[in-house]
Amino acid sequence: MQERQDRLAQALLRALAARGHGMAVAESLTGGMLANALVRIPGASRVFQAGVVAYCNRAKADMLGVSAGDLTTLGAVSEPVARQMALGLLVAPGIDLGLSTTGIAGPTGDAFCSTIGLTYIGVAYGKKVEVFEHLFEGDRESIRQQAVEAALRHALDIVK
Repeated sequence: MQERQDRLAQALLRALAARGHGMAVAESLTGGMLANALVRIPGASRVFQAGVVAYCNRAKADMLGVSAGDLTTLGAVSEPVARQMALGLLVAPGIDLGLSTTGIAGPTGDAFCSTIGLTYIGVAYGKKVEVFEHLFEGDRESIRQQAVEAALRHALDIVK
């Protein structure tokens, strides 16, 4: 899995660098793993600008501009929240791609959802914003690793 993540991260960084674009990530489920997958690549600093680990709802609202109403009524693990997390990154200068992860890695769910493995990945690039829903299987670490790989793959597909 590490090799695949490295290849995807390298390809994404290369594609963005060729366009002179920068990126940032907003992570909940992955807790910094996505940023780590990117900064492991030599030369990542030409493209990777910032990473926000917004694990609690207040951080999502305060740091990324996620609607407190959506967090209260829909929960953090939802399509609108993933979308808003990704879009919230684009307000900073030099950020052309916003990439977000939110989901439930287990072993238990939350008040809104008990589906372990349910994950939303948000990609905001240019005028395009897409959210991808996944249901990953495995233990907590496996679900988080799968989310990182999927986020990199989705971002690369959109940038290409």
